Amino acid sequence: MSDDVIAPPAIDLALARKVLQTEAAAIEALVGRLGESFERAVRLVLDCRGRVIVTGMGKSGIICRKIAATLSSTGTPAFFLHPAEAIHGDLGVLQPEDVIIALSYSGETDELLRLLETIKRLGARLIAITGDCRSTLGQAADVALDCRVSEEACPMNLVPTASTTAALALGDALAMTLLVAKGFSQDRFASLHPGGKIGKRLMRAEQLMQGGDQTPVVGATTPMPQVIYEISSKGLGMTCVVDENNVLFGIITDGDLRRHMTGTTNLLERSAADVMTRNPVTIRRDTLAAEALLVLERRKITAIVVVDDDQRVLGVVHLHHLWRTEMF
Repeated sequence: MSDDVIAPPAIDLALARKVLQTEAAAIEALVGRLGESFERAVRLVLDCRGRVIVTGMGKSGIICRKIAATLSSTGTPAFFLHPAEAIHGDLGVLQPEDVIIALSYSGETDELLRLLETIKRLGARLIAITGDCRSTLGQAADVALDCRVSEEACPMNLVPTASTTAALALGDALAMTLLVAKGFSQDRFASLHPGGKIGKRLMRAEQLMQGGDQTPVVGATTPMPQVIYEISSKGLGMTCVVDENNVLFGIITDGDLRRHMTGTTNLLERSAADVMTRNPVTIRRDTLAAEALLVLERRKITAIVVVDDDQRVLGVVHLHHLWRTEMF
């Protein structure tokens, strides 16, 4: 047995950089092509009374799944249909009110072309995303979107790389344009993303706050020993100071306690009103978690009071509540 050690292959970083440059150039080239055809495609989807069905074979099919998922998550009902399965029994899902988005770089993918007769017979509308708008698919479509690339990022110019990246970017452009045209709101987005970090960022303050009996609250005349106990027992490093109607007067934080401990008057002989910070920062119950986090960071504070329209205390959102949502 030979003792020769086979050297590992060299890693070509220059090639990797060229791949990224080629794919970036492919996307950049799409910018100048957006025009009337793209506007008509957006209008077709906006006017769709059925579903948006996205279809493609092979790697194009993988891109189609992503486009369908992005559309669905931003308010445009869409799903992926495998063209080979469609021609073997799944054609029944197509309805006259549907809009079909078909992706084929060559525009001559056999499985897609075999769907054309059914699409035309039903009267469904067809958007083609293709590298050749003069192809069979491009000419049969109601709208053809040009995603041609000058070259693939593959060194052999064979593996779909730049072309699939361009198609994906074009699908994202379509989805985001539709999002704005439909007036898709953060509330709607939150309702479609109840899980994951995106959904957590769109939670409201009332869903995160420590409220009810666990809200740290004292009155203006409360003696400091009781104030310190309230701060310690509720575990937020602060307490709200309120009047008899639970309207916010001010807050007392651990920092306020430290600052007043250096004075000449015994801290324990004072009342809450003597120590509190007046006019604290507040938020409303419907404030987004991401917005609450921004306020905390900008003000360099760790807790913020949630109030209603009459400044009555509803609860407190602490930085650790936001950490628990795994927003970061």
